[in-house]
Amino acid sequence: MAEQQCPLQLLRTASGQLHCRRMQSLKNKNVDTPDPFYRPSVPRQKTSAEIINEARNALRTLRTQRPLTPREYQRKLFGSASSRTPDDRPPSAFSLHASSFESSESRPISGARLSPLDHKPKLFSSPTKDQHSSIPFPKPPVDPLEVRKVSSARARLFRTTSWGSLPDENKERLNSEDPAMMDNLSKRSNENCLAELSTHSHIKDDDILLMYKEYNMSEKQDFLKGSAAEPPLQLSGSDQIKKHGRASSCPSNTDWGKSGNQEGLKDDSKVNESEEEENYWNVKILPILCELESEDNIEKLCLACTSLYQALEEGHMLGKRFKRRTVLLKTLYKLVDIGSDPLCLKLAKIILAMKVSGKNMLSVCKLAFKICRNEKNDFLIQNDKLLDYLLEVLRIEDLQANNEALLYCMGAIKFISGNAALLNEMANKGAVEILLQLVKQINNIRENDTHFSSLGHLLVQLTATLRNLADLRQSRCQLLCSDAISELCEVLEQRISDKDVCTNIARIFSKLSSYNDCCAALADCSRCYILFLALLNKHQKKQDLVVRIVFILGNLTAKNNQAREQFFKEKGSVSILTSLFQIYSEFDLNEKKRKHEAGEEKKTQKHPLEAEDVLIKLIRVLANLSVHPSIGAALAANHYIVSLLIMVLEYKSIDDCEELVINATATLNSLSYYQVRNSAVQDKKLHIAELLLKLLMSSNMDGILEAVRVFGNLSQYHEICDFIVKRKIYKFMIALLDAKHQDVCFSACGVLLNLTVDKNKRAILKEEGGIRK
Repeated sequence: MAEQQCPLQLLRTASGQLHCRRMQSLKNKNVDTPDPFYRPSVPRQKTSAEIINEARNALRTLRTQRPLTPREYQRKLFGSASSRTPDDRPPSAFSLHASSFESSESRPISGARLSPLDHKPKLFSSPTKDQHSSIPFPKPPVDPLEVRKVSSARARLFRTTSWGSLPDENKERLNSEDPAMMDNLSKRSNENCLAELSTHSHIKDDDILLMYKEYNMSEKQDFLKGSAAEPPLQLSGSDQIKKHGRASSCPSNTDWGKSGNQEGLKDDSKVNESEEEENYWNVKILPILCELESEDNIEKLCLACTSLYQALEEGHMLGKRFKRRTVLLKTLYKLVDIGSDPLCLKLAKIILAMKVSGKNMLSVCKLAFKICRNEKNDFLIQNDKLLDYLLEVLRIEDLQANNEALLYCMGAIKFISGNAALLNEMANKGAVEILLQLVKQINNIRENDTHFSSLGHLLVQLTATLRNLADLRQSRCQLLCSDAISELCEVLEQRISDKDVCTNIARIFSKLSSYNDCCAALADCSRCYILFLALLNKHQKKQDLVVRIVFILGNLTAKNNQAREQFFKEKGSVSILTSLFQIYSEFDLNEKKRKHEAGEEKKTQKHPLEAEDVLIKLIRVLANLSVHPSIGAALAANHYIVSLLIMVLEYKSIDDCEELVINATATLNSLSYYQVRNSAVQDKKLHIAELLLKLLMSSNMDGILEAVRVFGNLSQYHEICDFIVKRKIYKFMIALLDAKHQDVCFSACGVLLNLTVDKNKRAILKEEGGIRK
C-alpha cells in the first residue's frame, strides 16, 4: 500500500517530469528565459532604409476641392465675369425680323438684277401663239453666215449683262456701287451690246432702239421689285398672333412657279427640275406652303412646318439642289416675324437644312441663338433635330468667311450644353471631334490675320462648351484620343492675353487633371509647366484664373515625381509661387481688417473666401513638391517660404479657415522632416512650437493630428523636448494615447518616445498612466 501512489501524486509527478523534460529541452536548445511581454519576442535591428521609409511616411501630399465655379443663371455670350467690355464684344441681345433675311442669296449687295435671262429679246426667234409683242420684229437674215454673226452677238450680249463673265475686280466694284450707278452701268453695257448687234446684222436702227427701250423698261421694273422691302407679315384675327396682319390668299400654282423662276438663286437656276419633281412639288409641298401663308394659329403652323420638313426629306429636296428653293425660303422668312419660339425652332431647322449661306446663314444662326438662350426651350430642342444642324454648321462652314455666324451657332450650342440630357446627346453625336477640329483651324490663324481678334470671341464659346463636355467620361476619353491637351496648350500660347479664353481652358484642365489618366497625359505635356507659370505671372491678380492654374499644378505634383522635378526646374517657378503667396496673403489680411473695422459678425463660411482659396491651393503645391527629397530639402532652407507659412498660423485660426490652417501645418511638418544645413524650420522651431499650442487646444481633431505630427519631428531637438516638458504638453500626448483615431495615437506615441531619449525625462511616462497606456 505504501508503494501505491494516489492519482493526484501521479499527476504531480507526471507534471514535474513534463516540466523537467521541457526545461531540459530548452537548455539543450540554448534558449534563454523568455523576455517580458512588453519586449518583442524576436528582437531584430531595423535597417536604415526601413527607418527612413517609416519616417518618410509622414511626408504626405495634400488634396483639396476643385475651385467653385458659380453658375450663370442668365444665358449670355459672355458672362458677368468676362474681361470683355460691352463695346468690345458681339451683342447677346438683338432684334431679328423677316427683313434680316435676303430673298436671294446670289443677288448683288446693291439689289440690282443684272441677269436678262428672263427677258430674252424676241428678235431672233419666231413668236409663238402665246407670245405677243407690240414691237414689229424684223425677219431674220437668210444668209447662214449672217445668222451665225447675229447668234454670236446675242451670246455676247447675254454674257456681258450677266455676272458670270465679269472679272472678279469688276464684280467687287459693282457690289460696292449704289443702285443708281448700277443701273447706269447696266444701261451703258446694254447700249454697247446693242450697238455691236447693229453692226453685225441687217436690223434697222429704229427697231434696235425700240428693242432696247422695252428691254431697259423690263430691267427697271425687275430692279424695283428686287430692291423693295418685304411687306410686314400679315395675320388675320388670331388671339395667339398679335403682330401685323398677313394676307390669307394663297398664290396659284402658276404664281409659285413663276416666282420661283424670277427670284431663284444662282444655284437654283442650274438645277433642272424633272416632271416627277414638279408633280411632287405641286402635290406635297405647295399645299403646305399655302397653309403657311393663310394659317394664323401657331400650333397649326408648327404642325405644318413639321409636315413640310418631312415632305422635303422624303422628296430629297433638302439642301441647295432644289429648283424652287428660294420660293420656299421666302415663305419661311416671313414667318419669323411672328416671334414664337416653338415656331422659330421649326423654321430654323428647315432653313439650316436648306443650306443657306451668307447673310441668311448669319440670320438663322442668330435665330437659333435666341431660341437656345431660353432655358425653357431645352425640352423642345431635345425632341427636334436642331442640334444636328448646328453641329453640321460648325463642321462644314468656312471659318473666316462665316466667323460671325459660327460665333452665334457656337453660342447656341454652349447654352444647351448646360442641359445634362442635351450634353450627353452632344457627346454621342461627335461634338468633341467637331469642336477640336475647329480649334485646330483657329490655331492656324496667326495674330497678324485680320480675323484673329474676332475668332477670340468664338474661342470663348467653344472652350466653354468643351468645359461642360469634360464632365462626361465618354468625352474625356475622346479628348485624350484627339490630342486635345496639345491643341489647348497651343491656344493658351497664342491667346495668353485673352483672360476669358485662358480661364475656360484652365477650367477644362482642372476637371481633366482630377482624373488619373488625364492628369498623367497633361503631366507628359512638357510645355504645360512653362505656360502655366507664364499665365500666373501675367494674370497675378485674376483670382478665378490663378486659383485654377494652381489647382492644376497641385494635381500634377500630387502623384508624379517627374512632374515635381520638371516644374521645380522651370525658371522662376518658386519665385512666382512665393510672389502669389505674398499678394493673396495681403488680400486676406486686408479683408480681415476690413471686417473687423466694420464690426461684421463672424459667420460660419461654407466655402473659403477667394484669397483663402488661392492660398489653400498654393500651399498644397508646396506640400506636394516637398515630398521630393532634393526639392523638399531646398524648400526647407527657403526662409521666405517658411516665414509665409508661419504667418498663416499667426493671423489665421482654424475656426476662420480650417483647410488653410491644416494645409500650412502639414507643409511645415513635411519641411521639418529635412534636417539640412541652414534649415529655416530649425531656426524658427520654438516660434513654430508656440503657434502649434493654439492648434492643440482646439477641438478640431484634424488640426490636433497635424500639430502632433509637427511635434513628432521637432521633438528630435533638445530645445523642443524641454519646451514640451515645461509647458506640460507631454500630459496632453499621454491623454491622446486613448484616442480612437489610430494616426493620432501613433503620432503622440512618437513624441513620447522621443522624450525618453533623455534619461532625465523618462520618468514622465509614469504620470497619467503613460506606461500602462
